[in-house]
Parts: sequence; C-alpha cells; structure tokens
Amino acid sequence: MRTLLLIMAIFIQSTLMVEASKTTTLNNIENIDLNIKDHEVAVTFLGLSEGDSTLIQGSNGENILVNAGGKKTDAELEGWLYLYDVKEISKLILTKNELELSEKQMNRLITKYSIKEIITTPELSTQITNKLSSPNKPAVVTWGEGTKKTILPELTAVVEFVGNEPNEGMDLTLDFFNHRIFLMTSFTPHAEETLMKKNLENINVFKIPNCAMDDSLSEKLIQYLNPQISILFAPEEEEHDPDPDILVDLHETWSEIYTTKKHGTVTIKFTDSNYEVITIPVEEDN
Repeated sequence: MRTLLLIMAIFIQSTLMVEASKTTTLNNIENIDLNIKDHEVAVTFLGLSEGDSTLIQGSNGENILVNAGGKKTDAELEGWLYLYDVKEISKLILTKNELELSEKQMNRLITKYSIKEIITTPELSTQITNKLSSPNKPAVVTWGEGTKKTILPELTAVVEFVGNEPNEGMDLTLDFFNHRIFLMTSFTPHAEETLMKKNLENINVFKIPNCAMDDSLSEKLIQYLNPQISILFAPEEEEHDPDPDILVDLHETWSEIYTTKKHGTVTIKFTDSNYEVITIPVEEDN
C-alpha cells in the first residue's frame, strides 16, 4: 500500500534574477523551518532553471548538497539555500564525471558555506583538486562502487554504480529506516545492466537522470525500481520537455511524478515511518 502523502503548496514572491526573462521570487518570505527532529531527515530537490541540486538536512543541523546546478544558476542556488537557512555545508557530493561548475563558482561555494569535504567520482577527483584555490581547501574524497557511509544520523549512502563512460557517473541510494531514495545519474545500457542486479526494488523516491533524452531510461528498469515518487529536474535546454515515454512508464507503475519545471522545489520530509511532500512553485515573469 502506498504511503498517504501530505502535499502542501506554498506560493512565494521574490526578486532573485534567474535570467533576463525569468524571475524566481524569494524575498518577502521568512526562511523555511522544516523543524527536523530526532529520527527525521529532509531531502529537497531544488527548482533550478538548469542542472540539478539536492539538499539533504539532518536532525543534527548538518547540511549536505548533492550537485550544485549549472554554470548559470549560482544565484538561484544561493537563493534557495538562504530560504532553507543553510549557512554551512558539511559535504558536497558531485555525482557526474563532468564538472558542471566553473572554477570560480566552486571556490565561492566552498568559501561561503565552509564546505569541509567534496565527495566525487574517480574520474573527477583530480580535476577538482587542481581547481581548488580557497584558503581552507576541503578534503576531496573518492567513492567507488560498493562504498557505504553513514552521512547523517540514521541516513546511509550506498554507491550502487560508478562508471567512467559518457553519460555515466555515481548512482547513490540513501537509506533512512525503511525509506529508500535513489539518486540516479548514469543513463547507459551498461549502467542499467549493473543496476538491475542490485537490490533496488520498491524505491520510495527516484531522482531520474536526464529526463529530456529519448531512451535514457528503459521501461524495464522503471518497473524494476517501482518508485512511489519520481523527481524530474528541469531539462537543461529550456525548450525541451521530459521524454513522454518515461512519463508513460512511470504512470504505469502508479508513481507520483514531480517535475521541477512544473512544481518548482520539492521537499520530502521523512520520519522513521512516514513522509510528507512539500512543493514550492516558482513564479515566472513572462
């Protein structure tokens, strides 16, 4: 039986510029206090105009960022982090083999949020190390397939796949009590073949990789994962929409679908036995 979701829409107004023709609204609103208590965690899929970024917040006040958007979204990212009252980030996890941030962006993030550790793929680790110029350089840690780490109280990250071919990177599951969140980055036949051999059935939340590319995700894998909730980040090209075949396959599994292009930022707050979904739509000026 699927968990009953509490869906709360919060409409906000702001002056944070995204592009000349688009404005996301983030001022005239108090910071969002998720009131995360013991045995709770929040996972927020940030509604950026391109790229993806996921904020993970624990009951101990610690913040972890998985990816950091694209080269034109630094102002957007900082606006959302401000809204969620993020002053420090303990870990930055970069799951893609290509560095999507500019050197300036990366070092600004490190300095502004006192990032202590960058976790990434073997493919990217040397490149990142060579680009670090902030005075207090974070440790750069490489995770390989099979790595299992407790990253927040009662939250464990498991690396299910790491690839070094084009369109491959690091694919992670986050385990919190009986909840499973799958943050998928890779979209190749080789990655799917490997993942189909993993214990990934009945995923609660599925972050989908590159939903705009045709045939990036097979029906067979979607049925195997059987996700309760699916998150699709905005395609990098503004004019592109998600692959309709992926949407059909997700509907056939009765998955609740959230797209950051349509729903904005999506927060899922987990307790030890349940979860609720909070969406924050993005208003646009045409």
